[in-house]
Parts: sequence; structure tokens; C-alpha cells
Amino acid sequence: MKKINDRIYLGMISGIVGLIVLMGSDIFSSKMRISQRSYATTAAGVWVSSRRQAEKWQGQLLGTMMNIGLSMVGGVSAVKILTTFGRDKLIPKGIFLGVTFGSMITAIISGFAQNKVKPKDANSNLSYLLSHALFGLASVFTAAKLGDNSLFDTPPKNDYLQSTEQTTEQIIRSKRDDVQPVQYTLH
Repeated sequence: MKKINDRIYLGMISGIVGLIVLMGSDIFSSKMRISQRSYATTAAGVWVSSRRQAEKWQGQLLGTMMNIGLSMVGGVSAVKILTTFGRDKLIPKGIFLGVTFGSMITAIISGFAQNKVKPKDANSNLSYLLSHALFGLASVFTAAKLGDNSLFDTPPKNDYLQSTEQTTEQIIRSKRDDVQPVQYTLH
């Protein structure tokens, strides 16, 4: 299988995989009555004027679209963490990403005064936290598995070690540097 060597694209894919896991966990939590409402309903509550509108299919679609965008940002963050700090200890890195990212997003969504759908009970918020932890784990493991090794090369410890493969940025830079500027002379 060809590995992905573009960090943004890898982050988008990782975020979508994480979102699928998050939504599965969230649906389970809602069906089991652990959570008062789905995360998509809560996200839609920021943009619509009532809980009834947020629970309609249009509100659910709006909330899901919001979650897709935010999940891609989370996936890009997962790739940044792994390319900066390495692919070791994926479980703690995934939980860290998911819990911190999810906590920030939930706090922002709940902090909007116009959000009529924000959950106020501990079970719903704990459910969201668990769903986001699973999101982080899925995103980090996807990025580590699908990412090309060149993305994870660490900087050399001394001047004598070179990376095994060029990163996307190095390839682009070398192509850009190969183009010679045209010089014009006036007669």
C-alpha cells in the first residue's frame, strides 16, 4: 500500500477516521441514554435557535458538517504531534490529543450564549470526553499507520547523519530551487 507523504492530506484522512470512531461512540452513548443528546445536536445548537431545529435532519447534517471540519483540524494536529515528537507511545499521545482537543471544542461550543442545546449534566460531558479520547486514539493510529516514513524522520543528531528519504517539503523546495529565474538585460 502506498503511504501518504503529505501532512495535511494525512491529517484530513486521520481526522475523518477519528470522526467515524467518535460518531460511533456517541451514537452508542445516546442509544444507551448515557448522554442526553448527540454531539452533532450539541454542535448544531450553536447555529440554530432551538433544540427542535438542532434535532431535525437539517440540524443533524449541520452539526455533522461542523464535526467533520473540526475533526480534520484534530487530524492535522495528530500528524503534527507525531511528526514532531515521533511515532512512539501512541496510546498516551492519542488520549492526550483527544481529551485536550475535545475539551477545548466542547468548552467553546458550550460557551456560546446562543447555544440552546448545550448539555449541563456530567454523564453527557463525560460521554463526549470518552468519545474524543477514542477520536484521538483512532486519529493517531491512522496517521502512524498511513503516513510515509519520510514524514517521521527526526532531525540529525549531528552533521554527519542524513535523513533516509526526503520529506514533501524537501522535495518541493528542491524543485523550486531547480527553477532558474530568467534574467533580462536592457540594450
